Amino acid sequence: MSKETRATQALSAAGVAFRVHHYAYNPDAHHIGMQAAEALDEPPHRVLKSLMPLVDGKPVCVLVPSDQEVSMKKLAAGLGGKTGQMMKPATAERITGHHVGGIRPFGQKRQMPTVIEQA
Repeated sequence: MSKETRATQALSAAGVAFRVHHYAYNPDAHHIGMQAAEALDEPPHRVLKSLMPLVDGKPVCVLVPSDQEVSMKKLAAGLGGKTGQMMKPATAERITGHHVGGIRPFGQKRQMPTVIEQA
């Protein structure tokens, strides 16, 4: 079985240098990003989490530090929309091709706007 994923293949194809960090993933963790930061012994602000909201019914990928929350109202306004809500996990998995807890902005099944926390 290949250790390459669609995400690592996309990064390699784009010539992006990266390292893969492995840790014991806990799918039952209440805050997956915070669990990842702890497992990797990194401050939470250095480990990003990927969220999959809908803005006016259209999917968006959002990257924020694992210790931060996203205001759906501000997200929608920032994208010129009116409403924002989190996507249902099954929908996020179907649209991205990644499992919840492992959704990343690279190598998704379809392209969509990606928003990154400025800080």
